[in-house]
Amino acid sequence: MQTVVIVIHLMIVAVMIGAVLLQKSEGGGLGMGGGAGFMSSRGTANLLTRTTAILAVGFFLTSLFLSWYAGYDRKPSSIIGQPSQTQPAGGSPIAPPTSGGILDSLKKADEQQQAPAPTGPQVPRSQ
Repeated sequence: MQTVVIVIHLMIVAVMIGAVLLQKSEGGGLGMGGGAGFMSSRGTANLLTRTTAILAVGFFLTSLFLSWYAGYDRKPSSIIGQPSQTQPAGGSPIAPPTSGGILDSLKKADEQQQAPAPTGPQVPRSQ
């Protein structure tokens, strides 16, 4: 259903772009040309104006339908009053840091993993 409406929506968009580009503007646009044609300039302007209006209504309706259909099965949810009962994959819960923030915890973990830093500049040793 949604795919059919999207295809119709895209066809309306393509035709509407063409209708807008064919309309005569102050600069002439793509509709410029001589007086020859199957309709007079006034009749062509009326036809293109009506066509553009009908396509705009179709575009608006298909857009509304697609937005309604996208949210049709959604159920409202609230983050208030729903405690999280999930645990990490390791099995043991992660305890929040008692003092400082996450940056302090990361700094302490980094200090524990690294070897003591050299006290001064050292000459590189060959192996």
